[in-house]
Amino acid sequence: MLTFLFWLFGVAAVYSYFIYPLVLRVLVARTGVKPKAEMTSQTAAASVSLIVTAYNEESRVRAKIENSLQLQFDAAAFEIIIASDCSSDATDDIVREYAERGVRLVRAPERLGKEHAQQCAIKEASGEILVFSDVATEIPADAIQKLVTYFNDPGVGAVSSEDRFISQDGAVAGEGAYVKYEMWLRQQESKLAGLVGLSGSFFAVRKSLCSEWDIHSPSDFNTALNTAKAGLRAVTAPDVLGFYQDLKDPSKEYQRKIRTVIRGMTGLSRHAEVLNLSKFGFFSFQVISHKLMRWLTPWFLLALFLSNALIADNGAFYFLVFLSQLAFYGVAVVAHFLPNLQAVSLIKLVYFFVQVNIALLDAGIKFLAGQRMTVWKPSAR
Repeated sequence: MLTFLFWLFGVAAVYSYFIYPLVLRVLVARTGVKPKAEMTSQTAAASVSLIVTAYNEESRVRAKIENSLQLQFDAAAFEIIIASDCSSDATDDIVREYAERGVRLVRAPERLGKEHAQQCAIKEASGEILVFSDVATEIPADAIQKLVTYFNDPGVGAVSSEDRFISQDGAVAGEGAYVKYEMWLRQQESKLAGLVGLSGSFFAVRKSLCSEWDIHSPSDFNTALNTAKAGLRAVTAPDVLGFYQDLKDPSKEYQRKIRTVIRGMTGLSRHAEVLNLSKFGFFSFQVISHKLMRWLTPWFLLALFLSNALIADNGAFYFLVFLSQLAFYGVAVVAHFLPNLQAVSLIKLVYFFVQVNIALLDAGIKFLAGQRMTVWKPSAR
């Protein structure tokens, strides 16, 4: 029985990271969206509303507005809305200074969180395409034009940018192995049933898909779910980038991960129908594989370690696997106390993997204990 559990937990532990990508690649090759001729830069007539969510951003909102005003798009078909989640500092006053330049302030009547502020802005927006962004995200001048071009495909309901980090010294961080893996995964999901989550800091969606807006679920998941319900796809745009700085205090990254996962778990728990394979098909398969199974991975890893410990003396194979697990986690512990070792790519990858799964475990425990995170405070960058 213990041997069976060892293999069961072993397969489950590697499923989301290794087995799922392989299955996804096969499905894309057989049933995915076929490549179309390259889209032209001329897009169908469309109006765009850029919605920027802000809470107490007096130190950064001016720079964000100036960045938004530099975006290249037909001025007659483009509007900028700052959605204030009841900011208590000078954020709203700064936004009002730009009223004559066409920047609109939509202030939520009460502080109920990011998604509620976005919902208030959606009701006021006039654009056919809604682009959502955070104050911390810098958008390249041509990004909106590129983003809107993807909507030439009638099967596309939402488009996600790809994130790029800027270090505190101003340099753009290079793409690590994990980031490249995630971007590849997003590209495959785009070709099958669409993304199961977009970049929350910069994405676009048809306004017609925003009528059902759950203020208690992350907007990136809201958008992916509403797009799938409409029989459309949410796709990634590799040529559309959003730049934002790393956190000033790297130790806060762990808490950010927990906050993000709890919000994701909340969204899935509120819309469990998305797990219905007979109703949502491949989209459900992707949600289960990419989201649910990944959130469960640390539990599977823990169960694998314990079951392996109990059968380590059953043969050389099980003993070597157990030693390998000890070494793997040992490297992560040493790298935590000796950060300089993280300069080695393989050690950095091991440390990152372990850190992520500890955060997932922590978030899962907090979620099961009833903790929710709807009202938010932006991280210092």
